[in-house]
Amino acid sequence: LQGIFVLGLPYALLHSGYSGLLLIVLAAALCCYTGNILIACLYEENEDGQLIRVRDTYEDIANACCKKLCPSLGGIVVNVTQVVELIMTCILYLVVSGNLLSHSFPYAPLTEKTWSVIAFVTLLPCIFIRTLKIVSKLSQLCSLVHFVIIFVVITYCLTQMHQWSWAKFRLSLEFEDFLVSVGVIIFSYTSQIFLPTLEGNMKNPGEFRCMLNWTHFFACILKTTFALTAFLTWGEKTKEVITDNLPSFLETLVNLCLLTKALLSYPLPFFAATEIVYSCISKGNHSNYQSSLLGLTVRGSFLLLTLLMAMFTPHFALLMGLSGSVTGAAMTFLLPSLFHLKLRWKKMSFLEKCADISVFILGFLCSLAGIVCSIKGLLEVFG
Repeated sequence: LQGIFVLGLPYALLHSGYSGLLLIVLAAALCCYTGNILIACLYEENEDGQLIRVRDTYEDIANACCKKLCPSLGGIVVNVTQVVELIMTCILYLVVSGNLLSHSFPYAPLTEKTWSVIAFVTLLPCIFIRTLKIVSKLSQLCSLVHFVIIFVVITYCLTQMHQWSWAKFRLSLEFEDFLVSVGVIIFSYTSQIFLPTLEGNMKNPGEFRCMLNWTHFFACILKTTFALTAFLTWGEKTKEVITDNLPSFLETLVNLCLLTKALLSYPLPFFAATEIVYSCISKGNHSNYQSSLLGLTVRGSFLLLTLLMAMFTPHFALLMGLSGSVTGAAMTFLLPSLFHLKLRWKKMSFLEKCADISVFILGFLCSLAGIVCSIKGLLEVFG
């Protein structure tokens, strides 16, 4: 999920200057914090003071918070939010795949939508994915491809070190451009949707906090290095997707790697979305045959839905920005801090309460700003 946004980090630095470097570090710390407090909401202390995992999913946490008002309301809101964000992400991968194929083979008499259909055909086996083990292996391959892309770009940038200049950084900022940078940087770290499932499937769940802290630390180092070296190389000529700045021979190679990454990234949000829907509609169904058939139907329907929306939704990028500003901010900042305050209020220190409230306010402001920018863009497009 993070690869698409990572390629836009140098462009974010173009519009945020020195503050962008601080934002990359701050976003890593905030997303790591909300990830940890979200997992803390899965646990309660027993009579002996030991932490026991009493909840399994984001939905369970939401239902626990809303049980006095409406036992299932929180779960419904969370599930709808998760599914919307995950499906929009899947569609984005299809759109990106079509775009990358059309740029990699410009002389082929095919449109981007046709290329998206070709990419879709390669994803048909996703219908038969039923366990997280298969998804994890594909995600591991995706990570390897991601490192290849980062390595190629950074290596090329290091060969251009002789032309680097810190004078390329901007001191003055335009507020609207800065907000775009904030969105790109923050959402390059989001992963909260997957964390409860990930922690539940770990051999040693007690190591989750350590794992999350170190992965965000190294991600921060890698992203800062990548964004900084790329921006210092191209400066004001930095493009929205940094691979467009590469020489043609490297651009084709990296685009094909990006295509591979996009296709390997698709199964994770797809699997997560279909599992949420399947678990909601199959409650009380104990027939293996019916469950298997239902699962195939859900996965097949979602696969087809992502293709149709990728093919026929106009101005998808702007709609993605609008939905991302709502769902992304909610799942990453608003809900984790709100749920943590609700479930752990009596056992939290004053500083912890202040931290959660601050994160909630910051998330709300980021979401509001993103919504305003996206709506403004849609109004301009539709005249």
